[in-house]
Formats: sequence, structure tokens, C-alpha cells
Amino acid sequence: MDSTAIFMIAIASCVGALVIFIFVVLKPRQSMIPLERRRMGASTEASAVGRVSQTAVQIVDSAIGRSGGPFNREVLYRAGVRQSPADFTVLVVFGSIVAGALATFVVNLFIGILIAVAMPFAAKVVLVYRTEKRCSKFESQLTDTIQMLIGGLKVGHSIMRSIEAAAQESQAPTSEELTRIVNEVRVGKDPRIAIEDCANRMDSDDFRWIGQAIQINREVGGDLAEVLNQVAGTIRERSELKGHVRSLSAEGRMSAVVLMALPVVVGLVMGLMNPQYIRMFFTHPLGIAMSVLSCVLFVIGGFWMNRTVKVKF
Repeated sequence: MDSTAIFMIAIASCVGALVIFIFVVLKPRQSMIPLERRRMGASTEASAVGRVSQTAVQIVDSAIGRSGGPFNREVLYRAGVRQSPADFTVLVVFGSIVAGALATFVVNLFIGILIAVAMPFAAKVVLVYRTEKRCSKFESQLTDTIQMLIGGLKVGHSIMRSIEAAAQESQAPTSEELTRIVNEVRVGKDPRIAIEDCANRMDSDDFRWIGQAIQINREVGGDLAEVLNQVAGTIRERSELKGHVRSLSAEGRMSAVVLMALPVVVGLVMGLMNPQYIRMFFTHPLGIAMSVLSCVLFVIGGFWMNRTVKVKF
């Protein structure tokens, strides 16, 4: 049996499985409690697409359990994604299927499978990027945040009331994190642990210092506003030093961007100018092996350059 016959059998199997799946999920389902009793004024009729998506989310939710899988609730929260783990997982799986199918029809089956497998890793990279960007924004807002806390303490408010006021006046993500601290304390969580958890989520040593200053003040007493004022001075000096380090490492970061973009741009240009030459990298076994090896080395090199230009202190 040649490769064309195997490919056609695989396509037919996928289509058959899709038809069976749609038939199963679109059949009417009986609910123990009518929808009109659970949601006042809600429509009892759901569209076919809605039933498919709801069923898929329920299946994924039962499969990943409380842990949430690789895209758990805490990972999504740190990235600023307001979706449940099941919803995001279904979205990633659907994107993998669509991207893999398009690549299969445009190039070949191997590239389609490769892209479909790479999509979840690409989603993870996007979440990591969004998390780092959110943490960086939280750090940049920290100076204004501590000044709000000092102002609240000077007018006679408690530290938790000052945090609540700062949450109302701040922008995201500071407002979201401070609001979460206030809500956790209201339901019985220790303020020290709530602040420490926030510092761990945002990977912020400066905010961890604020929590330690608050905890020390609770144990030994004293003027908390004055202590936080001294901490604010230290944070400002660290921010200035970080700015100098970032300006000095700007050339290295730009070089990393150019080196990462150069192979992609050259490959696209060569593909437009001479498609037959590039097609060999996706059709010939040796070309496929070289492409896979290049992608692996590309990822390793990108990770190494990212760690090289990122200075932590």
C-alpha cells in the first residue's frame, strides 16, 4: 500500500470520527433540573455550536480534574487570561487541529503533524511572555503603590484599609493583586501569607520586602509609614539601577532579536523567490531532518540568548 492510499485512509478515518463525534454531542440531552429553573429568563434552546463547545469543555474539564493540567488556573491568572483551564485547553486543541489541517493541505502531512504538536508549546510560550510582561508592569507600578500605602497610613487608616484604597486607585495588574490580597484576608487568610503569595506570583522581591516590613512592624511595633518610606527609597534606587542595566543591555537584546528574526525572514524570502528550493526541506527525508534539527537548535539558541541578556540581581 503506497503513501497516497494511507493518507486517504487517514483522512477518511478522521472525517468518520468527526461525524460520529458531532452525532454524539448534538443529540438532545436530558437535564435533571430544567434550565428555566436554574436561570430565570434564559432560553431553553441552544445552538449546535454551543452544544458542541459546552460538551467539549465538560469532557476536558472532567479529564484534567482539579489540577487543571499544563494550563491550570494559577498559570492563566498570572498571565492575565480570564478563562477557565478547560476553556483555554479546548481553544488550544482547536487551534492545533485547524493549524495542523491547514499545514497538511498546504504542505504535507508531516509538517501538519509537526505544527499541530507545536501549537500547545507555542501557547505556553505566549503565556510565559504575558506573565513576564504583567510582572514587569507590576514592578513599574510598585513605587506609586507604596506611596499610596504610606498616604493611607499617615491619615490613620489600617494597613489593610490602605491596601484596599490602593487597589481602588491603582491600575491593573496592581489593582487585581491588591484586591485579591484584601479578599483573601477577608475570608480568613493571614495577611503575611497573602502578601507573600502575591510576591511569589509576581516574582517581586521588592513587594516581598514590603510584606516583611509589615510583618516586622506587627511584631515589634513602631511607625509603619516611616518604615515603608525607607523601603520606598530603597525600591526607587533599585528601579534606577535596573533602568541603567536595561539601557546597557539594550544592544544585546536587539542583537538577539535580529539573530532570531534573520533565519525566518531569509527563509520566507527564499520561499517566495524559489519555492522549489525551499520545498525540498519539507518533502525530502534529509530536508525534513535538517528542518527539525534547525528548529531544535533555533529554540535552544533563543533560550540561551534570552538568558544571556537578562540580568537579575
